[in-house]
Amino acid sequence: MTLTVKDIEKLQSEHPDWRMELVDGEIIVMSPSGYESEEVATNFSIELGGWVKPRKLGRVTGSSAGFILPDSDTRAPDVSFVRAERLKRSPRSFAQLAPDLMVEVKSPSDNLTKLKEKIQDFLNAGTQVGILINPEIKTVEIYRRGEDVVILGDRDLLTLPDLLPGWQVAISDLWAPEFD
Repeated sequence: MTLTVKDIEKLQSEHPDWRMELVDGEIIVMSPSGYESEEVATNFSIELGGWVKPRKLGRVTGSSAGFILPDSDTRAPDVSFVRAERLKRSPRSFAQLAPDLMVEVKSPSDNLTKLKEKIQDFLNAGTQVGILINPEIKTVEIYRRGEDVVILGDRDLLTLPDLLPGWQVAISDLWAPEFD
């Protein structure tokens, strides 16, 4: 039985605490992320949102914001950005577009191959930049359709001049702090 966006909306209203995605007609219930990965995603959101909002460049959302992609899949990246001119008002339900930027942060329970496939699905749907953050090995991978993957480490700066000219964040600032 192939399920639709209406089915996921109904299930979401019945189970508001569940995070779900609709992929190839099947609903996937997402498990909670690990604490460290959620902290890294929050750090990324703070860095990006703190730069985007005062400039009114667009919208930054977290892992509960769903997107209905052109193939009717409904997916939710850990962090996303949509330029203001593409989404002038926040929809009450899922946004019916692919975000300009999507970010996935690997949790201990995540399958790396599936995360990379999810990023490719977003790129194929029109997302300009996909980012995979792996706190376990402290790397950030940047994906663009038809281009080689760029891998950054602790000594690097993440910039996205084609999407967010002037924004930058030190990779080392994304990681969860250690208090000794």
